[in-house]
Amino acid sequence: MNRPKKVAILTAGGLAPCLSSAIGSLIERYAEIDPIIEIICYRSGYKGLLLGDSFNVTPEIRRRASVLLGFGGSPIGNSRVKLTNVQDCVKRGLIKEGQDPQKVAADQLIKDGVDVLHTVGGDDTNTAAADLAAFLARNNYGLTVIGLPKTIDNDVYPIQQSLGAWTAAEQGARYFANVVAEDTANPRMLIVHEVMGRNCGWLTAATARAYRKLLDSRQWLPGIGLDRHRFEVHGIFIPEMEINLGAEADRLRKVMDKVDSVNLFISEGAGVEAIVAEMQSKGQDVPRDAFGHIKLDAVNPGKWFAEQFSKMIGAEKTLVQKSGYFARSAPANTEDIRLIKSCADLAIECALRREAGVIGHDEDKGGVLRAIEFSRIKGGKPFNIDTPWFAELLGQIGQAKGARLQVKD
Repeated sequence: MNRPKKVAILTAGGLAPCLSSAIGSLIERYAEIDPIIEIICYRSGYKGLLLGDSFNVTPEIRRRASVLLGFGGSPIGNSRVKLTNVQDCVKRGLIKEGQDPQKVAADQLIKDGVDVLHTVGGDDTNTAAADLAAFLARNNYGLTVIGLPKTIDNDVYPIQQSLGAWTAAEQGARYFANVVAEDTANPRMLIVHEVMGRNCGWLTAATARAYRKLLDSRQWLPGIGLDRHRFEVHGIFIPEMEINLGAEADRLRKVMDKVDSVNLFISEGAGVEAIVAEMQSKGQDVPRDAFGHIKLDAVNPGKWFAEQFSKMIGAEKTLVQKSGYFARSAPANTEDIRLIKSCADLAIECALRREAGVIGHDEDKGGVLRAIEFSRIKGGKPFNIDTPWFAELLGQIGQAKGARLQVKD
């Protein structure tokens, strides 16, 4: 196939510390490789594509694209739109009654003269891209879709490391490094640090690990109350682990009696099944988004765990803090920028030869960086709790390791 004459970029789903850097890296590399290729960006992800809302990347933007690497968020905007959810697209005014969102999107790409579409998003974004790519292929539209994997959960099959996840862990650790001082504001304080991660505990585990590295770098003065044990991570609860509430409460009460505080790191997806069952038993509705996911802010796992443990460990005061928005909105760190640039470079190589797929290190192919077939992309990849660094982490904080999540009294 011929080299593309015009490419489009869109970002979608929730934020991650890679979106602005990915856009900047793509624009910067295109400017180096072939400045003749036109670039447009769709505003607010698939919403902008359906509405035909786009803008041209000017020569000025090309020259200064590196500026984007220093910012978080997505300067071109995000949205959560599922192209196969016709009813939701109609309800939101993105298409008219009787229209097919995929056809509307495909026709808009043709109208705009786009040869290659770069999507930057998580599993929902890339499965939407897969659906669109399949639709384009079935209907001979002659367009190529190339995805970049963005999700701070790091839970996309078969991608080894998703863009922005390292930064999110680092930022979550920084966030808690300030919040933990609240332990000194009240005797017998319980602090619950809720970390993003719907089905996967990787981010919670990696955030706890990064936070403990910060503790390693600090100096302590126990004689006046600056005792590391008070600032420690005392428990980690993620969807992949078994949680025996009674046994954990006994262990944590001993910690509370000894250091006058308890700090827990909890994945927002931990215990969700038990919480939902409790809500439904009370006749309460469980709200879901356009993708069918339970709205975790309505379920509020951090609050639930805080309520369970507070009385059991004799906490006088309980504080629930969520680092998600702080962490996901940060600019990419050095480690992530290296990963983003390597993925963006390959994405453009694939664009030039019109090879579709999602760019990532393929766990099923020896970890090689390649364009992974859309048909193999799916979310919900669990964190391997047998990962050596995590097993070591649990041992250091004195917590037993369990199997699949099963909340027990």
